[in-house]
Amino acid sequence: MGNGTRSLVMPNVNFKSEVLAGLTVAMTMIPESLSFAILAGLTPLTGLYAAFLMGLVTALLGGRPGMVSGGAGATIVTLIALASAHGVEYLFAAVLLAGIIQFAVGLFKFGKFVRLIPQPVMYGFLNGLAIIIFMAQINQFRVIGDDTQWMTGIPLYTMIGLTLLTILIVLGFPRLTKAVPASLVAIITVFLLVSLLGIDTKKVIDIASVGGSFPQFHVPQVPTNLETLSLIFPYSLVMAGVGLVESLLTLNMVDEITGTKGKSNREAMAQGTANFVNGLFGGMGGCAMVAQTLVNINAGGKTRLSAIIGAITIMAVILIGGPLIEKIPMAALVGVMMMVAIETFQWVSFRIVRKFPKSDIVVGMLVALITVLLHNLALAVLVGVIIAALVFAWDNAKRIRARKFTDENGLKYYEIYGPLFFGSTTNFLEKFDILDDPETVIIDFQQSRVVDMSAIDALNKVTERYAKMGKKVYLRHLSPDCRVLLAHAEGEIMVNLLEDPTYNVMPKD
Repeated sequence: MGNGTRSLVMPNVNFKSEVLAGLTVAMTMIPESLSFAILAGLTPLTGLYAAFLMGLVTALLGGRPGMVSGGAGATIVTLIALASAHGVEYLFAAVLLAGIIQFAVGLFKFGKFVRLIPQPVMYGFLNGLAIIIFMAQINQFRVIGDDTQWMTGIPLYTMIGLTLLTILIVLGFPRLTKAVPASLVAIITVFLLVSLLGIDTKKVIDIASVGGSFPQFHVPQVPTNLETLSLIFPYSLVMAGVGLVESLLTLNMVDEITGTKGKSNREAMAQGTANFVNGLFGGMGGCAMVAQTLVNINAGGKTRLSAIIGAITIMAVILIGGPLIEKIPMAALVGVMMMVAIETFQWVSFRIVRKFPKSDIVVGMLVALITVLLHNLALAVLVGVIIAALVFAWDNAKRIRARKFTDENGLKYYEIYGPLFFGSTTNFLEKFDILDDPETVIIDFQQSRVVDMSAIDALNKVTERYAKMGKKVYLRHLSPDCRVLLAHAEGEIMVNLLEDPTYNVMPKD
């Protein structure tokens, strides 16, 4: 009884794993947040505030324990043009508005539409993202203070050596024990090695300072009028869309990895709340971060605690730990993120590629290509979904068939197979021999469905053609939803609905 009571009060949480996972997440998120902020022309603290605020709010309110959110490049790149042209205050206003949009998406339960994303699109998205993460680490091998030149000589060899050491530790340490995250062990080991031996190599301080104060409440200083709204709304809409797509895709990814089910609408509202808070506290906004989420899960973070620890750690670094974090070698962080990229890549897609239809292979490759070339995750997913939908429509359009026969009473039957929708109407109309058919024709939809208004229009054309020949058309075995669709077209379609006492499919009039 005692054990049962304790299990109800205290969930089965491995506190050591959660804390260590949170610390590891913080160590990998700090340089990435700094890099994205600098890329957007913002102060480094803007990126760190976003990492803290996004991480804390979504950890507390989100729909997916184990997910990590922060100041992501996918969202901030959508606002660079706005910030450079009108200033950072307009950026904060756009982030705030994007949060409202995202919250509304979750509130009205539109988050479920992420389920429409096909598996090949997911493969392409994750593979493209893995390549982006990996290539971003390659850029750290550039000369300090001059991003146009690559390292050479001893600095290059030192960076490569420390990066390889980090990767070896990440790969090998789990064979000794999994009690401590290998990524955290690798970062600490390389940090101590560089510090004790006085090795001269690129460090976090070479990117930017990470010291500062607690974020202050600050309403964006922009005019509150329609002109401002019309200016920031397009940017906010794009940012909201990009953030939700990446966040909900990350949620789906964690669902598959953990075998559990997250809440997409709750996550959308949490992301919106976090971005709203960012706009009021000087953060650059963000979304779920795939790489850090994978780091968290691989390090043993399964609950909200690890993400909370990660966010608090980032704030502690801003307040008191900056001088220490600034000394961490970039090679250690590069090695950890390279391993994340390797683990993010869906290698299984190569093994099962022969089992995929050719169209799915093309979709997956196209999504990965757009993701890598344009760094626009939302566009890549949108293009992939549209192409997959068009391929699906084309395949179904070709499947509509009609089995024809005449019974002993001289009635002509057309048994329709396959969905009747905008893509299949042309083939459907070609099935009928109006001129030679008898006076009574029955179109049987037991193996078919009338899907849309294009299908209604096709039925209208068929019945009109038969009516001009003085012949009658009956529809049989229509499902209730098809009957509703026909009812909406009342007065436009010349048709009789035939009751079927044998199957009793159709309700009585």
